Amino acid sequence: MVIGAGMVGVSCALALQKRGLKVTLIDRREPGRETSYGNAGVISRSSIMPLNNPGLWKNLPKYLGNRHAAVRYRLGHLLANPGWILGFLNEARPERLSHRVAALESLIAPSLPLHKRLMTEAGIAWRLRDTGFLELWRSEAGRSAAEARRAFLEDHDVRVEALDRQALSALEPSLNPIFSAALHHKDSASVDWPGAVVEAYAALFAARGGTILRDEVTALSRQGDSWRVTAKGAQHDAALAVVALGPWSADLLRPLGLKVPLNVERGYHRHYKPAQGRFLNRPIYDVEASYMLAPMELGLRLTSGVELAHRDAPDDHAQIEQVLPRAREAFPLTEPAEDTTWRGSRPTLPDSLPMIGEAPRNPGLWLAFGNQHIGFSTGPVTGEILAAQVCGEQAPADPAPFAPGRYLS
Repeated sequence: MVIGAGMVGVSCALALQKRGLKVTLIDRREPGRETSYGNAGVISRSSIMPLNNPGLWKNLPKYLGNRHAAVRYRLGHLLANPGWILGFLNEARPERLSHRVAALESLIAPSLPLHKRLMTEAGIAWRLRDTGFLELWRSEAGRSAAEARRAFLEDHDVRVEALDRQALSALEPSLNPIFSAALHHKDSASVDWPGAVVEAYAALFAARGGTILRDEVTALSRQGDSWRVTAKGAQHDAALAVVALGPWSADLLRPLGLKVPLNVERGYHRHYKPAQGRFLNRPIYDVEASYMLAPMELGLRLTSGVELAHRDAPDDHAQIEQVLPRAREAFPLTEPAEDTTWRGSRPTLPDSLPMIGEAPRNPGLWLAFGNQHIGFSTGPVTGEILAAQVCGEQAPADPAPFAPGRYLS
């Protein structure tokens, strides 16, 4: 039983199925309708720097005012989760960086090839844009930031190209000429509808004989040599249970005595129509304005920064309202393409690395969650790592940095 039908859960189901296991996938919603639905659709080779890196300490004073578009917080939530906050900040120390960068690189490097294979097998290769994405800076100070970013990525064998204003205009002629520096991330790609990609992967799993159940799981319990998955509609017994419930994973594990230090980075998106005749060929990240703008099937998806708040707290649209006029400075957005503002919660552990592996003291209980804001990219390789461990194979990346035992005993 794989519990959770986001990108990570569906990828785990496919990877286990490929190795000959009979797999059932269960979720309260259709595949790809929760966290995996609301992202910029970028399969990023460049996301090897964790958010809690040493630069966080320099930026902390401007975030504390709680008005910055990149990070907002709700004080009550922070006070209720001091362990996670202190752990997250502790991991931002310089001496904690290199091994986490290496671990993220091992997850991210195989991601695009695995996605390409799955998209071909699922018949949706046409959804992939192999055009990279753009990282943009407005200020003159951004030139040195762009150069430092380029040097860091090239040291890790990530292909990026620095662009002047003329070269940027040639790639994206509809962008307004307000950027002083740009990097073209050439080893990355993007899709035109992330939720549809997860749906197609789930359909591939079903076509290969997998079972998909729509039901809300309420409990997990050990029953002899099996695991009992109790849902609102039925009970299911399985030799192995995989918890891939993203931001809901800790809730399911707590009654088993597994206290996971999981928090969430909430984020919002909206879709807007472009002015007539204007377009984007690839997603853009406006670094200093703290938003991404990505061409999607429905329109241009505008995404906000990180909101540190309880997973189920009411919406606060302050961040996305703050970035909307900045995005319009860069690109001629017109009216909304839909009436709603989407909100999701990205599951994050203090070290910004996922849990992938068997739970301590619970044989047959496997964990796959905590991929923070790169779960859409790294879902397939997460599934391959977990399935390889289940079947006693060599994993495509060293599983040690992701072992649940680093937080659970």
